[in-house]
Amino acid sequence: MRIVSLVPSLTLSLFDLGLDASSVVGRTPWCIHPADAVSQVPVVGGTKTPNLGKISAAKPDVVVMDRDENPKAVHDWCVEQGYRTFVCHVSRPAEVPDMLRSLGRAVQREDEAEALATRLETTLIALPEPNGRVALPLIWHEPLMAANGATYAGNMVACMGYDVPVIEPDGTGYPVVTPESIVAWKLTDLFLSSEPHEFSLEEGERLVAQIEAIGGTPPALHLIDGEALTWMGSYTTKGLEHLLTMEARLRDGRART
Repeated sequence: MRIVSLVPSLTLSLFDLGLDASSVVGRTPWCIHPADAVSQVPVVGGTKTPNLGKISAAKPDVVVMDRDENPKAVHDWCVEQGYRTFVCHVSRPAEVPDMLRSLGRAVQREDEAEALATRLETTLIALPEPNGRVALPLIWHEPLMAANGATYAGNMVACMGYDVPVIEPDGTGYPVVTPESIVAWKLTDLFLSSEPHEFSLEEGERLVAQIEAIGGTPPALHLIDGEALTWMGSYTTKGLEHLLTMEARLRDGRART
């Protein structure tokens, strides 16, 4: 089987299912894990602008895509060419086990997918109780953008016990936020992601100063691993384990104050 993957986290998932570069024959430049394995896989273009000629040259049996990450026009072209597609669409970690099972069926790795899905379900059972705090992950700086509670990233933060509001429910899921809206939503915590914008603590502190300047209560700031926040698939278990360890430390710190 020959597979082109246009989704970085699912490229990693394919290798975690036991496939290698003889089967994964095309990727994006952002498919960076596992580093040794993907270095042997040709790049066919970006997630938004793949090179259709390079996809054709790869002669794929399956093209792996994500509904939010890849353009519909690329999906429709693949269908017109007769390429089978696997299209991922998950908005919360609880949906990932079944997605992994579907991916396993699509690439003939059902047993391996079941093992990954079962491990993730075990992690999901042990999520902490709500902590009574309201949080948003910030993903971009200028303009300041967040991932709301309807997105996968927002729901990863919710798995840590936070209430993540669905700001602009009719929007893309990634609203522009301001000091005024942060105050209005009574946010107690802001998680500063390392990707796609790599936030610095200084950027967060400048935002807090703006919140204080308009009379708002300053939210707590936390730097957070962007891959743990956004890479869905086989990495979801590792991402959750990282975030839950982080939240345990935060809860301990709050208990001491």
